[in-house]
Amino acid sequence: MKAQAVTHRRVVRIAVPIVLANATVPILGLVDTGVVGQLGLAAPIGAVGIGAIILTAVYWIFGFLRMGTTGLTSQAFGAGDRDEVNALLMRALLMAAAGGLLVIVLQVPILWLAFSVSPASSEVEEMARTYVSIRVWSAPAAIAGYGLTGWLIALERTRTVFALQLWMNGLNILLDLWFVLGLGWGVEGVALATFLAEWSGLVLGLVLCQSGLAGRAWRNWGRVFDLVKLRRMLTVNGDILIRSVLLQIGFMSFLFLGAGFGDTTLAANQVLLQFLHVTAYAVDGLAFAAETLVGQALGAKARPAFRRAVWLTALWGGVVALAMSIGFAVLGGWMIDVIALAPDVRVEARHFLPWMIAAPVAGIASWMLDGIFIGATRTRDMRIAMIWSLLVYIGAIFLLMPLWQNHGLWAALLVFFVARAVTLARRFPALLASVSAD
Repeated sequence: MKAQAVTHRRVVRIAVPIVLANATVPILGLVDTGVVGQLGLAAPIGAVGIGAIILTAVYWIFGFLRMGTTGLTSQAFGAGDRDEVNALLMRALLMAAAGGLLVIVLQVPILWLAFSVSPASSEVEEMARTYVSIRVWSAPAAIAGYGLTGWLIALERTRTVFALQLWMNGLNILLDLWFVLGLGWGVEGVALATFLAEWSGLVLGLVLCQSGLAGRAWRNWGRVFDLVKLRRMLTVNGDILIRSVLLQIGFMSFLFLGAGFGDTTLAANQVLLQFLHVTAYAVDGLAFAAETLVGQALGAKARPAFRRAVWLTALWGGVVALAMSIGFAVLGGWMIDVIALAPDVRVEARHFLPWMIAAPVAGIASWMLDGIFIGATRTRDMRIAMIWSLLVYIGAIFLLMPLWQNHGLWAALLVFFVARAVTLARRFPALLASVSAD
């Protein structure tokens, strides 16, 4: 298949809907908290927060399905293999169904483990259990959303992804307001709203992906369960899972180590990490564009298209990262005041703000290379690079924290970003050499 021209317009067309879709996520979280807050009690707020965190952490484990599906599907699409594109959609849905059923079966030990690690009051724990016991039944739909999203991104249908996200979160918000404020169902109402929104999202997603379910190709079970293809998908997803767990260990250790400097410093770090989340929402669109365009170029065996996909997505990613750093430098103090009301936390956060100003520039190469390597399904390289990066990060912590305390912790985090970029960049020449000349 002849690779399409990779242009600035095409990169932006893929990226912008993803950024808009990401923007709906924190809005939903605010509404969930806000509606139960109207009950005038602290326990429901805590219960919804804890219950949502537990399920988000569990579902996050299956995030590999989004990335793996995008990489493999974009390559099949670039190669013009429509039957494999459709088979990948079915494989992703079947994996999601299996994963969702596993979560439902294991809900009791999951809750036990969660409350063993982070105990809560008996009232909050009881409400959280009620919340999870309702929402967990939409686990297959929630996990399938990763596969559907990855498949749509691979086909450059990011406006469809935005529409799907807008529908789910919009419906969730409306049901929140009706069930909690209108009917007075409290925590159960919030959980039921999300349950219904996630299943409706799956139904709509299947409708929007009907091109992959048309005809008989998706029911070609011999192809869907092709052992070579299936083993390839499992290997890719397994590598991404290990890489993601190691990445999460790095970020979680940052939070736990920061707690050792006192509540005020811990709160300041948490405030500044919200800036990092904003950066991730903005850069995700470009990283996803890299996944799609790189994968398609590899599938089409088009080296010029591959080079241009890497160059243009990296260029736009760099522009966005620089804009974020400038924005934090200009508006960072105001953002801190909006997020935190405590005067001591505001002062402490401003003290460490320069590290957050530097973070987007320090991290952009690692984030964009992640997208490039996911699109190329070079997940073994990603796994090995993350292992080395985490070791470098641990070494930086032992070296810098005793010297500079929390400043050393922030410096180590930025070293982690750079190490991820360097370890992946070392493998980039081999990746480029593997792309056939057009």
